[in-house]
Amino acid sequence: MTYDSTASSLTGTTDPAILDELLAIRSSIDNIDATLVYLLAERFKCTQKVGQLKARHNLPPSDPEREKAQITRLHELSRDADLDPAFAEKFLNFIIEEVIRHHKAISQEQR
Repeated sequence: MTYDSTASSLTGTTDPAILDELLAIRSSIDNIDATLVYLLAERFKCTQKVGQLKARHNLPPSDPEREKAQITRLHELSRDADLDPAFAEKFLNFIIEEVIRHHKAISQEQR
């Protein structure tokens, strides 16, 4: 399946000039989404290395103090970026849960 950047249920029911403006803004969103995917992939490559290091040295898969510090830092960054800190924290917690799951799997594999 090929991605259609012009797909919209508004086609044919919305003024073409407005639709063009909407599609231009959505194009920017698409670029940001692609960047986020690649950034997340890079982040997970790094956390995989952390998981391997932890497994080799029998370290726990999670580090609550690190996680707490990250959330504090993320709140500061969010406020600076005019992003809702609660949303940013939910997003980071989702990532942290996935990282811990990966670390546990790596640890199991190396046993």
